[in-house]
Amino acid sequence: MNIALFGYGRMGKMIEQVALNRNHTIVAKIDIDTTEIDFSKIDVAIDFSLPNAAFGNITKCIENNVPVISGTTGWLENYDNAVALCKEKKGAFIYGSNFSLGVNLFFELNDYLAKMMSNLKDYNVTMEEIHHTKKLDAPSGTAISLAEGVIKNTNYEGWKLDTTEKATEIPIVAKRIGDVPGTHTVAYNSSVDSIEIKHTAHNREGFALGAVVAAEWIIGKTGVFSMKDVLNIN
Repeated sequence: MNIALFGYGRMGKMIEQVALNRNHTIVAKIDIDTTEIDFSKIDVAIDFSLPNAAFGNITKCIENNVPVISGTTGWLENYDNAVALCKEKKGAFIYGSNFSLGVNLFFELNDYLAKMMSNLKDYNVTMEEIHHTKKLDAPSGTAISLAEGVIKNTNYEGWKLDTTEKATEIPIVAKRIGDVPGTHTVAYNSSVDSIEIKHTAHNREGFALGAVVAAEWIIGKTGVFSMKDVLNIN
């Protein structure tokens, strides 16, 4: 495959190495200063750029009939617009708050636990996410996805960053420490005990591998997909 990388920071460089190891070719490395892009040479694009650039990158790809994988977080106010454009242009698009196989299994576990806990009113949910100090958005897209998984299966109405517990909102604590790739904890606390599930990433290679696998999967397809589709998680 001929892959274009939108964003060539640490994740972009990791994706490049994984892609090369899987015998793909990087035909473009698009960053802030890039002015011209030859979409005719691109089979698929992988976007790990900046929140203020992601929607524009996705739009360009869809309008030029290039399938696009986006792992950039912090731009989701425009997600519905990206979906509408993809459907209008009969394009192909995957957004993932986290492309790690382990995290996507963790999402399923989180949903299942929330369903089991939904009628146990003595338990309150709290969340914590820890990332490296260069991460720009807070809470992480993964934490938001986890919160949404709890919300859809319980009576919680929303989430709130760095706040005390409220009956209707899930408090999310976001910490930025050193070079931590990503740690997410979901806890159910009562006066007598606590139940926790936790995912800890040891490095960024799992995120990069998942993005490349998603890029391989989407070739030849039309529509808006998720990692559930890529991994055939039902």
